[in-house]
Amino acid sequence: MVRNYLKIALRNLRSQRTYTLLNVVGLTIGMAGGLLIFLFVRYHLSTDRHHANFDRIYRIVLDLHLDDGSVEHYPEAPLPMAKALRTDYPQVEQAAFLMANRSLTVSIPQPGQAPKRFLEHDGTALTEGELFQIFDYQWLSGDPKKALREPNTVVMTESWARRYFGTSNPIGRTIELNHTINATVTGIIADPVQPTDTNIGLFISMPTLRQLDPDFNITAWGQLNSNYRLYCTLNDNSPATAKRVEATFPDLSKKHFGDVAHAFQFHIQPLADVHFDVDRVGGVIRPSLLWSLELIGLFLVLTACINFVNLATAQAFRRSKEVGVRKTLGSSRVQLAWQFLLETGLIVIVATALAVGVALLSLPLFNNWVHIQLSLKPDPSILLFISLLTLTVSLLAGGYPAFVLSGFSPWASLRGKLTAAIVGGYSLRKGLVILQFVVCQALLIGALVVMKQMNFIRQTDLGYRQDNILTVNLPLSEKKSWEAFKNELRQYPGIKSVTLQYRPPSANVMNGGSFKFGAKNDWTNFPVRERLADADYLKTYNLKIVAGRNITEGDSIREYVINETLLHKLGFRDPQAILGKRMQYYLSSVPMPIVGVVRDFHQKSLREVIAPCFIATYPTMYKQAGIRISGASSTQTLAHIRTVWQRLYPNDVFEYEFLTDQLDKFYETETTISKLANTFALMAMVICGLGLYGLVAFTVGQRTKEIGIRKVLGASVASIVTLLSRDFMKLVLLAILLASPLAWYTMNEWLAGFAYKINIAWWVFALAGMFAIGLALLTISYQSIKAALMNPVKSLRSD
Repeated sequence: MVRNYLKIALRNLRSQRTYTLLNVVGLTIGMAGGLLIFLFVRYHLSTDRHHANFDRIYRIVLDLHLDDGSVEHYPEAPLPMAKALRTDYPQVEQAAFLMANRSLTVSIPQPGQAPKRFLEHDGTALTEGELFQIFDYQWLSGDPKKALREPNTVVMTESWARRYFGTSNPIGRTIELNHTINATVTGIIADPVQPTDTNIGLFISMPTLRQLDPDFNITAWGQLNSNYRLYCTLNDNSPATAKRVEATFPDLSKKHFGDVAHAFQFHIQPLADVHFDVDRVGGVIRPSLLWSLELIGLFLVLTACINFVNLATAQAFRRSKEVGVRKTLGSSRVQLAWQFLLETGLIVIVATALAVGVALLSLPLFNNWVHIQLSLKPDPSILLFISLLTLTVSLLAGGYPAFVLSGFSPWASLRGKLTAAIVGGYSLRKGLVILQFVVCQALLIGALVVMKQMNFIRQTDLGYRQDNILTVNLPLSEKKSWEAFKNELRQYPGIKSVTLQYRPPSANVMNGGSFKFGAKNDWTNFPVRERLADADYLKTYNLKIVAGRNITEGDSIREYVINETLLHKLGFRDPQAILGKRMQYYLSSVPMPIVGVVRDFHQKSLREVIAPCFIATYPTMYKQAGIRISGASSTQTLAHIRTVWQRLYPNDVFEYEFLTDQLDKFYETETTISKLANTFALMAMVICGLGLYGLVAFTVGQRTKEIGIRKVLGASVASIVTLLSRDFMKLVLLAILLASPLAWYTMNEWLAGFAYKINIAWWVFALAGMFAIGLALLTISYQSIKAALMNPVKSLRSD
């Protein structure tokens, strides 16, 4: 019997090629989109869940409560807190401190030739051996309990060992760190299981810190940095245990921070929350974005199923006589239902195979957009998802048509007496089309708003010059020659200006602290942000002075140039009035004068408000050179900079980055959202077009004789097209009215994350509506014109 069902199903699908193709295309698009979204969501939800103690691992984080009532969130904790957790907290099984390095030069000795050198920006960290008792790593060589116990020892992953040493055994080999320390390789571990937020390839023993940074005070609780992390494992996964530990942190802060302990509030954060904590440095993605993508994926699959229902019921009249004949010959309703479900299943299986193929072909581009490496390897979770997706779509898409078609009366079917009421669900199908267009319209509005906000970001004046500026990380071991490097670059005609700096005007991390102003001995109740650089900083970035003058060179903080926000925060309106006033930053032992005021500039992304800020000299803090080059002959200029570098710093790797590329990284998430929104909106539009095509086909089939009569009575093609289009345009307009407030609320919530943002203008909704109306007219017109041009004699003779 199954073989007979299969033969009939294949025959029916072949005879209705257009119907089959539309269903396959719609389901393929919807299921491919759903599959890509599943891979993306699964990746983020599975981050670090491979660790055996995942539900008992926590991170210590800091909330800094400022006197003005604001709270700043940081992912860090002080180094000595790790020891305190290990020794004073019975609930803590293990604790480990991790200090990530932002820039580290690694040299690999080569017998008889120059060493190989690598400039590592990410993936290196100083840490304690206890880290390997908290997180699961597969050890290939070495003893995890002893590998990082001694100073000048390192552990590296298999891929890093291969990059440094090729195929030779790295255990016992020596590497040089920052040209000052010879460290011995004491352990090799397998590459971390992905996905993980701790992508460290080179682990340096914490005792090595004394040599890498002799000025670092390992006992100071106030020494904090966004590169510091403190992890611990509790003896159980009970939330009550974590709360008991956190409840003691205020006393710990009071012990080590004294009168300012109220400002330093530490919290214990489950590892499950770390990946999604975007309010702190290192957070990757908001959970709300994942849920939104899940809903989009669900709607893509659902709208594809709606298409199937509409197209299947549009075919009901064509198959009514088949149903009548088969029922007359003894087929039961259950047998007919299985027949129709089998046809649906065949279409869905083909669509599933094509969807997997489309997803595979799209993955390289998709991975480039989302900046992660997703794969479609047939692991159990993917196979289960594809199986459930196939089964669910088969039931959703095929259940209703099978129920309707198998329920036809044989008498009504054979006599051609079927009506829309008998076929059933005409109002339901209209409702489904409205739902489709609501989703499509909402996605279109969302895509337009994201695109408009991204254009606003690109066009916003940041208060300084960003084009043709590159930054070069300076070798910390060669500070005495930095001025020579700067002066030699300035002599080249293709270089307009050079400054030595700690950071450019806009940076991901905001350094700052307390200060005193005027004759007051008390620290102000708000922090000030710092931009430490030499006197060429303003010239290089074209920062505009609105009053006073630029700073002069100094070996420490000698003068301040402040921004307009700090001017106003201190209660001044006239920038001239603040000149000569003195302020004392915590890095300076005495008050120094304010000599200038610059126009406000953005220190971070447009998500953040412009903060009170100053510019001052402090050479011991400089880490970079900011170089403004001429737009012409930039290739030769870059080659000249490299030549000068290699002559002055032959042992250091030369790397540079354009400032515009750094600024683009601020908005990687928004850029990804924009690309995904555009893609899914386009997919939804195609699916909506197919769904509307199905409903129009159904209606035209119902009104064939009416159209013939109208033509015989003299109706024009235009009037018939208008007649057929009018009802459908009402559905589209209703969908636009329903989608607009929903999209407005959702996108306003998204825009709330930006301190500087667009207002959603009326034309955004109008433009999205025009897209939807244009799509509907294009789809409806084809079927309507085709029906209006049909020979009326043929229409009236059709049974």
